[in-house]
Amino acid sequence: MTEVANPPSPSNRRTAWKILLTVLVSASALFGLLWASLGEGAEYYKHVDEARASQARLSGKRLRVHGNVVPGSVAHQAGTLDYHFALESKAPREHASMAVHFHGIVPDLFKEGAEVIAAGVLGSDGSLNSDRIETKCPSKYETQAQK
Repeated sequence: MTEVANPPSPSNRRTAWKILLTVLVSASALFGLLWASLGEGAEYYKHVDEARASQARLSGKRLRVHGNVVPGSVAHQAGTLDYHFALESKAPREHASMAVHFHGIVPDLFKEGAEVIAAGVLGSDGSLNSDRIETKCPSKYETQAQK
């Protein structure tokens, strides 16, 4: 004689639905947090040569560009916070340069030849409209001859 299995009770079904609903709500909340964190606040980090090589894809997007200020390229409009300069990549990276337009107060260590990271929006012409500049501090372990 075979035994017939009892159908699940209504309380077991309710418990299963509650667990499923909890998992779905938790997954949705996690997905929403990830989506929000990757929104407008996200920035690409590129060296000058990488940004130039991906110019068509990165145009109009926020990015941080790492390079050195080209000597003789810094232009400052007197009485304003407008700066124009060029960034270049240094060896061993492939040589490339990029125009940067910055409006704001430059850091104390900003000068020609300085290693900087300029953050802003890449224009369709390949120039960077920057709203933030960070300078790399010279290492206290470098010898005087290297400075």
